[in-house]
Amino acid sequence: MPLSEHEQRLLEQMERALYAEDPKFASSLRSAGPRPGSRRKAAIGVLVALVGVALLIAGAATSIIPLGVVGFLGMLGGTFVVIQTLRAEPEAAAPAAAPATKKAKAQAPKSGFMDKMDERFRKRREGDGGE
Repeated sequence: MPLSEHEQRLLEQMERALYAEDPKFASSLRSAGPRPGSRRKAAIGVLVALVGVALLIAGAATSIIPLGVVGFLGMLGGTFVVIQTLRAEPEAAAPAAAPATKKAKAQAPKSGFMDKMDERFRKRREGDGGE
């Protein structure tokens, strides 16, 4: 069921507000998601890693060192492929309606977790210093 014009306008307004508030988060949501081949690549990496573990165990059980080495390398390679696939950041396009400028970023208040923790620590330290 398609959205009405009013609903589309509201949705666009909410998108612009989200992007103005937190551009990094909004751009990660705006991206199309993982690339089409990334799931397949990750699945192949997992399979290669599992086969590598099996070969490593088989090599250790039969005392065939080259088989164990091949298994270890397969396990290492498969794990590397999976990690690289999960780390790959999809390309995110910023909406044209709300460009992020250096001035806007400089004026935005920082309210990250570490900033809050620093503020709490300073308050506790100032309160305990007078005793």
